[in-house]
Amino acid sequence: MPTADLTLPELVAWGERFGASLEAPALVTLAGDLGAGKTTLVQAICRGRGVTEPVTSPTFALVHQYAAPAAPVYHLDLYRLKGPHELANIGWDDVLSARAVVCVEWPDRAGDTLPAPAAAIELSHIPEAPDRRRLRW
Repeated sequence: MPTADLTLPELVAWGERFGASLEAPALVTLAGDLGAGKTTLVQAICRGRGVTEPVTSPTFALVHQYAAPAAPVYHLDLYRLKGPHELANIGWDDVLSARAVVCVEWPDRAGDTLPAPAAAIELSHIPEAPDRRRLRW
């Protein structure tokens, strides 16, 4: 798994390039502690896909859909789910079967219902460098 230690501007630039390189349908999972930069990275991925509207955290809504030129982008935050049994309530099967780029934060909450992602991304804090994040993909 490639690894890079990036500043916020470097992480955003990486995310924009990565987003531009994706072809729908694609599933991207983003794992990491609270505040590691998952939503920031999804915002950059969306910009790379051509999303022009503000991209916000779906922590309370659980799912946001954004229009993009080639295919929509779905942003799911599963943090508040108690387990895979709650996925039907958010249209999980419909989202995964859409011709879209699907970004899932807290993918562990989906359990065995999560298909193999096109890209599995992990973000973590770097204790000795608080202004940087460790990115693994």
